[in-house]
Parts: sequence; structure tokens; C-alpha cells
Amino acid sequence: QLTMSLDPSTLLNEENSQGPKRNTEGLESLELQTPSSFQDNPLQQLQLASQEVLEKAKKSGRSKCPRCRSSRMFYCYTCFVPVETVPTKEIPTVKLPLKIDIIKHPNETDGKSTAVHAKLLAPDDVTVYKYPCIPEYEENRHEIALIFPGPNSVSVKDIPFHLQKYTKKGVCGNDDDCSREPFLKKAKIEPKEEKNLSECNRSEGTGLKKIIFIDSTWNQTNKIITDERLQGLLQIELKTRKTCFWRHQKGKPDTYLSTIEAIYYFLVDYHQEVLKENYKGQYDNLLFFFSFMHTLIKNAKCCAGKE
Repeated sequence: QLTMSLDPSTLLNEENSQGPKRNTEGLESLELQTPSSFQDNPLQQLQLASQEVLEKAKKSGRSKCPRCRSSRMFYCYTCFVPVETVPTKEIPTVKLPLKIDIIKHPNETDGKSTAVHAKLLAPDDVTVYKYPCIPEYEENRHEIALIFPGPNSVSVKDIPFHLQKYTKKGVCGNDDDCSREPFLKKAKIEPKEEKNLSECNRSEGTGLKKIIFIDSTWNQTNKIITDERLQGLLQIELKTRKTCFWRHQKGKPDTYLSTIEAIYYFLVDYHQEVLKENYKGQYDNLLFFFSFMHTLIKNAKCCAGKE
């Protein structure tokens, strides 16, 4: 997934800096990779809490993190808390239908990551891990999925069909289509634990309880996705959404989303396709910070004559 950083004061200076080393606290690489027009921009349709608190914080400038005392804009991306000028009570809280684990690449700059948005806005349901310190998922493989594109990945609406093929210990039946596992490695299957598919379906629940996202540049994902602990997990691909992220990586499809976009769009699709419920903006506030920064960058570019 892709990532972002926060500091309007360095907004336009960074656009002129093309080197690989960039200010990690700046809003860098202002190449807006959006849908064909802002009329098609889904961010305009969000049902968001008031962003007045962010407007005020922007005017007052950087502030201290209440924990580590570092100077930040809006929030501390290492402590996952708002800064002193952004009262926690004025930040919306989102309740998610399942738990989310975010695995962050160790070389991914904290200040550029949108993963922190999810932790800030859904603190009870989101956990951020820095690779290689990640959980063992083998025992709960039947109720966990990984968001990652690949030849064996399935769509959100097909999650129940494929998850039901996993037993509690991550073993599925003999059906030819059963594995649907990452193509890089196969999970080990103990012969004595094998069951036929119908038995798996009767004895085990088929509900998804946790979803895993990888937070890194696309060129860094291979180190994480090939980790033995992630093998055998059902892989999900989000194919129909286009990114609005301003730091989209050159040469990658516009369907490659930033981390917070991927989380948001997955949950919207999951709500409609799996839970079979009408979506009424329940997760829109996950883009509370993202949409604000998108507008801030767009306005700054307009003022600078970049658009």
C-alpha cells in the first residue's frame, strides 16, 4: 500500500525536489493521481464529521505530541495520537465490523504512512505491527484474509465461498479449487488432519474476523508477502477502485490504493457484498484526515498555478 505525510508549510517546495530523499514530514510528491475529473472524485460524496478542528490546527501550525513531545501537524504518527491542538473528543471514532492488522515495512517512513489514520479513527479495531514483528496466523487461518493482488486473489463478494474451505487449523478439503493460496508458497498440510469439504463446512464457522493490510511501497511488499507466517491466507484484491492519493507511485495502476483507501473501500464492499446491508456512510470517517489533506493539497496546487 502507499503512504503520506503531513506538513503544509513544505507543500510546494517538495514538488520541485525530485531526489529519492525527501522531507519525511512534508506533503511530498504532489503528482495528483485522481480519477478523470474532480466531478468523479468520491471524496466529495463522503459523510464526514466536521473538520473544523483540522482547519483550526492548520492555522495554528505544528503542535506537540502529548506523549513524546515531538512537533507534529494534526497527529503524531509514531504515538498514534492527535497533537495538543487537536482534542481527541473532536476526532470521530469509527466502529469496524472486524479487526484489522496493518503490517508496516520497517523502511517505510512513519510520517508518510496513511495507516496511522486507521489507528487514530478506529483505535479499538486496528493494530499496527512493524515487520518482522507480526503475529502467527496459522491457527485462525479460516477467519483471516489478506488484502493483496495476485493470480489467486478473489473479490470481496467471494470471501464467504472461499473462507468456508478452511478448517480451524488452516487445513481445507481435497477440492481442486480449495487452496486459493498465495502462489509464492503453500501452507503445510498434515495428512491426519485432512477433512472433506462438506465436513469442514458443517463443523466450522465461515465468518471473516480479521483482515490484514500491508503498509509499504509496492516495491517493498515482496519481503513481507513471502513471509512464511502469511502463507495460506485467503488473498483479496480490490480491483474496481481508483486512488485519489497524491503520492501515487509512477508506473503503477491507479487501482493501487493508499493504505487508508484500501481499508475504507474494502469495508464498504464488505458491508454491501458480504454483510448484505445498505451502506449509509458508516465508515466514511476513516477518510477524515485523508480527505482533508487531499483538499489542502489540491488548493495549494491551484494557488501555485499547478492545475
